[in-house]
Amino acid sequence: MKISDKLAILADAAKYDASCSSSGGKGRNSLRSGGIGSTEGMGICHAYAPDGRCISLLKILLTNFCVYDCVYCVNRRSSNVQRARFTPEEVVELTMEFYRRNYIEGLFLSSGIIQSPDYTMEQLVRVARSLRTEHKFGGYIHLKTIPDASPELIDAAGRWADRLSINVEMPTAEGLKSLAPEKDLGDIRSAMGRLRLSIDEAKAEKKAPKFAPAGQSTQMIVGADAATDRDVLTASTNLYTNYHLRRVYYSAFSPIPDASKILPLKPPPLVREHRLYQADWLMRFYGFRAEEIAPPGDSGMLSLEVDPKLAWALRHRESFPVDVNRASRDMLLRVPGLGVKTVDRMIAMRAHQRIRYADLIRLRVPVKKVAPFVETVDHRPRGDRESAALQRDLREPAQPDLFG
Repeated sequence: MKISDKLAILADAAKYDASCSSSGGKGRNSLRSGGIGSTEGMGICHAYAPDGRCISLLKILLTNFCVYDCVYCVNRRSSNVQRARFTPEEVVELTMEFYRRNYIEGLFLSSGIIQSPDYTMEQLVRVARSLRTEHKFGGYIHLKTIPDASPELIDAAGRWADRLSINVEMPTAEGLKSLAPEKDLGDIRSAMGRLRLSIDEAKAEKKAPKFAPAGQSTQMIVGADAATDRDVLTASTNLYTNYHLRRVYYSAFSPIPDASKILPLKPPPLVREHRLYQADWLMRFYGFRAEEIAPPGDSGMLSLEVDPKLAWALRHRESFPVDVNRASRDMLLRVPGLGVKTVDRMIAMRAHQRIRYADLIRLRVPVKKVAPFVETVDHRPRGDRESAALQRDLREPAQPDLFG
């Protein structure tokens, strides 16, 4: 099979893995020191950093052959898809040729499991090691890590890659057992724990060799089982707290050919994935807890009509309006429509003057959304508006964020 044919198959097979952001990576070589590649530039839209930068990555599988038979995976052992396999040398050649043509700035490499976890992991490590040592490649490398591989191979991967990721696949142990019985959540969590320790040790020892300096990430499939959004966010909280993950990615389940009867016939709405990313952002940067965003006692699902912060504010009308001239930073961050940068500007402004309604306009806040929840020197919202009426007025068509 020609390399171009393999590329068509294995690039398409890699599209189901969303955990390929390059945020947090730092260049390992500068051009002045004779190295090749950079993680800083702009290029083809393969991934997006949280700040909006477009990062061009060659995103492929080493192979879509796999010994596992995970029900939700298009590359499962029993799947009737066309198969292909790169050699490590072919992946290295493709990466360097694509970089020299200014198509990419880095590599995201995953793989189906062939022969054994150790054999597959060794193949992935060979690619990264060759790029770094033989070709002096200083661009971004993200390797998918195989939980059952030996610690020595995982350590080797961390020495050559900027980021490592281990996919937890499903939000709950029950879901994983049902849809991927050959995988074990305990093994996945143990491997994540070992990665965390290695990353933390490398950071603590200033003279120690770099180990996955951009950290680790993971992916959860949403909508393939009965897990609620509360289940998803609770699992994410555990992952961020216990394993110091840089990102948890949410991938809306997509129906696959020859699918098992236990899988849904239709994918979940993409807006559900979008709401989970918004909720994730609230937990990481706005001080919200999972149980606040998806409180116990309800369906456990996020509203598809309004964003999670607005939904929280509508459930807690007693906390509003917030006086922008007196409220704490934490409370201002809970106002729908106010972001971190805007809140910090408001706090700096009120040290010198009293904030008026016109100041909100000058700060370019979405006043239609913010005004019902704040008071200024010259503005106080009506207190008799029902939450349902507010929701109708403030509801906006959600634009699914396919890149998280």
